[in-house]
Amino acid sequence: MAHHEPQGSAGTKLNWLRAAVLGANDGVVSVASIVVGVAGASNTAGFILTAGVAGLVAGALSMAVGEYVSVSTQRDTEKALLDKERGELRDEPEAELVELTAIYRAKGLSEATAHQVAAELTAHDAFAAHAEAELRINPNELTNPWHAAWASAGAFLSGAIIPLVAIMLPPASWRIPVTFFAVFVALIITGTLSAYAGGANKTQATIRVVCGGLLAMVITFGIGKLFGVVGI
Repeated sequence: MAHHEPQGSAGTKLNWLRAAVLGANDGVVSVASIVVGVAGASNTAGFILTAGVAGLVAGALSMAVGEYVSVSTQRDTEKALLDKERGELRDEPEAELVELTAIYRAKGLSEATAHQVAAELTAHDAFAAHAEAELRINPNELTNPWHAAWASAGAFLSGAIIPLVAIMLPPASWRIPVTFFAVFVALIITGTLSAYAGGANKTQATIRVVCGGLLAMVITFGIGKLFGVVGI
């Protein structure tokens, strides 16, 4: 991954919150766009429900598979780096001590202090010291791809269910306005939470999320109206 994630438990929680919010936002926008598009083409409840459920299931599975593959690849890379580090510590312990000293020297410590810190950490747990300082990996906290997959699918489902319920409950004449309102409120919530998780300006982030989501719905509804038929 190109960006550096926040360190520590607080950073980890924010990362999970960000992923959950973005997954929920994807669910809201994707399924809302599908159901209003179908509703624009046909007022038949069965068509709308079928399309909505299909979009919900397909989206959740796609998110889960994508997250599983992504995290598995990252985990495999991290394991390979850790295995390489184990080998270097076994075959070249002195060179690794010099390398660890240089890392702490680059952080601003004096040569003597950096060497002492490196030596004490090496004596305590050389592998953990190098994994943290050199690789920025905690070997005891590698992300589980199954957990990531379930979390991603669950986040998508939690968002996708909102427009599906919103369009199926009211009478036919109220389906579109009720769905737009429900999605509007949901996007305000996800936009605010995503801004909080990312440390961004809440107003700007929320406006972007809301405008993007509503624009997608307007476009798909227009396409449905353009190519649609009146249901029986």
